[in-house]
Amino acid sequence: MPCASVILSTYNSPRALDLVLTGYRCQQAGDFELVIADDGSREETRDLVRRHKRESGLPILHVWQADDGFQKCRILNKAIAAARSDYLVFTDGDCIPRADFLDVHLRARRPNQYVSGAMFRLSEAATAAVQRSDVEAQAVFKTDWLLAHGQPRQYRHLWKLTRRPWLATVLESLSTAPASWNGANSSCWKADAIKVNGFDERMRYGSEDREFGERLVNAGVGTRKVRYSAAIVHLEHSRGYETRETWTANRAIRERTLRERLSWTDHGLKPHLGQASTHLIE
Repeated sequence: MPCASVILSTYNSPRALDLVLTGYRCQQAGDFELVIADDGSREETRDLVRRHKRESGLPILHVWQADDGFQKCRILNKAIAAARSDYLVFTDGDCIPRADFLDVHLRARRPNQYVSGAMFRLSEAATAAVQRSDVEAQAVFKTDWLLAHGQPRQYRHLWKLTRRPWLATVLESLSTAPASWNGANSSCWKADAIKVNGFDERMRYGSEDREFGERLVNAGVGTRKVRYSAAIVHLEHSRGYETRETWTANRAIRERTLRERLSWTDHGLKPHLGQASTHLIE
């Protein structure tokens, strides 16, 4: 059993996924598997995953479902069911991890807690500039590279990429941002995800990840912040799937979860448990 299963969501973004998978090939932590939660991507993504699996030797499970619009919660539940580790790290296929990313999450894990991270958003110019070699050399996490490729000089945000552990610890202790489940950079025990029945599959884009974290807290799971320790950079992109209607519907679900202190959804993970192999692509 690997010490962690990294659940990585993606949809028809092969360039971004190539950079992200390169980042996981650079991880200092070696004992992990990647679970690609693929919400209906075309053959190009399938070929890309196969190439990385062949070249890297990393254990990679490709969990795929047919394209039915934005169904991230459903594919995440299928990925949870397929994951072989008892500890799950959640991220997205447009978020490149620094080499110590997994180490930070594994060091931060505690019984009955989930770990809450953040992300550093690349500008459009920096997103267009980054290459695989920049990931392999870890240049994309360095201030000089970022400023030279069009990233604004905003120190408050650049601190999220600090390489000084003592400074990260201080910043996390001073941060007033509450710990929340951020789908691009959070982790939990698989048993806790099962306890709340995973993600609510009624939800489309818009705080669907936060609602999962709120149910974890309602179930008695504590939180731990790694906002300045677990470094990832987010590749900028358009969001054609974002609508006012989905935000409104999601807000209503979240408000009920908070108001009634719900820890369980009837629209979640349970139907997929025991059926993981039916969604795997070789």
